Amino acid sequence: MTELLIIKPSSLGDIVHGLQVATSLKAQCEGLRISWIVRDIFAPIVRACEAVDQVYVFERNAGTKGFLRLMQEVRQTKFDYVFDMQGLLRTGLMTSRTLAKRKVGRTDAREWSGVFYDKRVPLPPDGRRSHALDILLQFCPVLGAKPELRGQLKFREVDKLTLSFAAGRGGTMPILMFPDSRRAEKCWNGFKQLTEMLLRANRNRKVIWAGSNSQPVKGILPTAQFLNLTGNTSLVSLPALIQRAEWVFSNDSGPMHLAAALGVPTLAVFGPTDPRQFGPYPLNSPGNLVVQAPAGELKLLPAKEVYARFLRAEQRLTRRR
Repeated sequence: MTELLIIKPSSLGDIVHGLQVATSLKAQCEGLRISWIVRDIFAPIVRACEAVDQVYVFERNAGTKGFLRLMQEVRQTKFDYVFDMQGLLRTGLMTSRTLAKRKVGRTDAREWSGVFYDKRVPLPPDGRRSHALDILLQFCPVLGAKPELRGQLKFREVDKLTLSFAAGRGGTMPILMFPDSRRAEKCWNGFKQLTEMLLRANRNRKVIWAGSNSQPVKGILPTAQFLNLTGNTSLVSLPALIQRAEWVFSNDSGPMHLAAALGVPTLAVFGPTDPRQFGPYPLNSPGNLVVQAPAGELKLLPAKEVYARFLRAEQRLTRRR
């Protein structure tokens, strides 16, 4: 049995990438047991992932005492490897306190966290401009695995109530939209207009808005076609909710990465961030569509342009099936 500890406390999109790497490692390495240090707000989705065997919860607001309690718990196990996939001072300190034969981190680690590693994994051929997931996949060769995705990311089933609604609206798989993002500059304001276009063009179409933060919808949308779950979407229900969607529309956000990881057709709206580094992976998948705002300014991106791009992508996917 090989004991691996992954340190990746946040954020949701980065954690999804880490879970994809963990899944690939499990598929390629026999007898691998994976533990994970994660922030309390993201712990439910890591616990739900079938590739993870043990979860240690990092309470960021618990101060020094909370940190010491966490590390005392972690030190009950002697690990063969520790992978610091975050590369910040606090995760470097976590790495330093673990009992492990090999402590491995990122070449692009920041805040002097690199002093706590025995080894740094190299960057992909495109260096720092590589996709965030390709950077994390470079940890795989440490365990003798190939730096590529293997296996299928899977989550344990939870939250039946929300899922029964998503699956039971007239038998039609909905379009699932995530109109929020962690950073305000990545939030596009055209989701309401886009929703109206979709519902007006096809009265059998269903649209669900989801997300952890409430997003009120001004005006009236037909209740037979639209449901607003924003502010009422549990993190642990996200995988199953996404898998019941026909498409996922999202800003650059964690749910966007999760949808792409689960193989659900994804339309991602990008503004100031670079989709080559942070877009739905892989970018060349026919089911991953990126709509980039002119000059990176989301306010310059009209809803009718996103709608037209979606229709073309939908037609291409239909012809492939």
